[in-house]
Amino acid sequence: MADKLKITLVKSTIGANAKQKAVAKALGLSKLNKTVEQKDNPAIRGMVTKISHLVKVEEI
Repeated sequence: MADKLKITLVKSTIGANAKQKAVAKALGLSKLNKTVEQKDNPAIRGMVTKISHLVKVEEI
């Protein structure tokens, strides 16, 4: 596993359900094309899996 993950919101959360919107907000993704760096751990990986259709992920 990498040290960090670079997560970018590439699709809007407008059509997403409430849980997916909450996950995006918890990751720190509020606007389209916003990028955040998070530690690479199983909790973050699980969150990314829930909204994988909305985000682009790169390992750093």
